[in-house]
Amino acid sequence: VQLQAPGGGLVQAGGSLRLSCAASGRTFSRYDMGWFRQAPGKEREFVAAIRWSGGRTYYADSVKGRFTVSRDNAKNTVYLQMDSLKPEDTAVYYCAATRRVVTDTQALYDYWGQGTLVTVSS
Repeated sequence: VQLQAPGGGLVQAGGSLRLSCAASGRTFSRYDMGWFRQAPGKEREFVAAIRWSGGRTYYADSVKGRFTVSRDNAKNTVYLQMDSLKPEDTAVYYCAATRRVVTDTQALYDYWGQGTLVTVSS
């Protein structure tokens, strides 16, 4: 599985942005998907995840109520809708795929996208 996640950019605080992560291959629907981010000078952290069926979603406390993860298996794409953005959301965002049950543990993800920069100005 190859993951491509364009769609980052610059947005003002309070604004919204939607990230997309497109997967190659016909087995996308078998993978649980996660989003992670790495802010400047910080370690990469878990943001959100979604089961292969789309039936269950999980969020870090820092984004709960503001971010929404979803997927369209027919389009081999997972999305991260980010609302009410804050300057502290500034980071490189990564999508990742795991053949295991979705988790916030980075080491358990098998495939990673290249990352896309989101900058939130105050």
